[in-house]
Amino acid sequence: MSHAAAVALNNGVQVPQIGFGVFQVPPDATQRAVERALEAGYRHIDTAAAYNNEVGVGAAVRASGIPREELFLTTKLRNGEHGYESTLKAYDDSLARLDVSWADLYLIHWPHPTADQFVDSWRALERIYQEGRVRAIGVSNFLPEHLERLRNETEIVPAVNQIELHPTYQQSELTQLCRQRSIAVEAYSPLGQGHDIGVPVIATIADEHGVTPAQIVLRWHLQQGHIVIPKSVTPDRIRSNLDVAGFSLTPEEMASITALECGHRTGNDPRTFSLSQIR
Repeated sequence: MSHAAAVALNNGVQVPQIGFGVFQVPPDATQRAVERALEAGYRHIDTAAAYNNEVGVGAAVRASGIPREELFLTTKLRNGEHGYESTLKAYDDSLARLDVSWADLYLIHWPHPTADQFVDSWRALERIYQEGRVRAIGVSNFLPEHLERLRNETEIVPAVNQIELHPTYQQSELTQLCRQRSIAVEAYSPLGQGHDIGVPVIATIADEHGVTPAQIVLRWHLQQGHIVIPKSVTPDRIRSNLDVAGFSLTPEEMASITALECGHRTGNDPRTFSLSQIR
């Protein structure tokens, strides 16, 4: 079973704190990568319609023989399918590609501001949730102004906001707001797409603990309560990214990593990113 602790969302649903991400994993490599992750002990898998690899995730789940109830599956609404009715259809299409009866978490992938339909999309997610067809709903890449619109115009508080977050790009104002509103913070690109594990401070701390720099950064996330979804297709790294329970960082070590903040964004800006993604 997974070495990862669980985080309780604002509706009581438990999510394994360490998940396995499949962003940029090619469709033909996804099944094997996810199978390796499940064999290593991951029970939380994060995909998206825009990644074009939901089919591979679903195939790995079936091949694993692990009961569906023991897994936590996340997928996301692509930009090109925003809108109330199109969101309802998009969710059904994702379930069909995954070949499952429900997702554990469904997210609006981006606010997609040029379309200005994320409120309507959120209302569709509310309906799916109220019908009992998904265990939790949330958002991804939502900034304070987007969260404020949902607060003023809709009923259900997102359970999760999945955002780019790593030592050199921490979005502290946004993470603080999420915590104040009982929205779990989930970090994608938690290692800064590999950039942050090469920082000398992190390498020094890793040497002192006898672990990898990636394990140090993941431990930094976990001790702040972040959910994390590291991605790798290398078997050793898949295993080591999950094996972070055997040590703790001191307050001084945590502070030295937090001090690395420098605004180093590796992904797109949610205020402007509006591509339909993949198709």
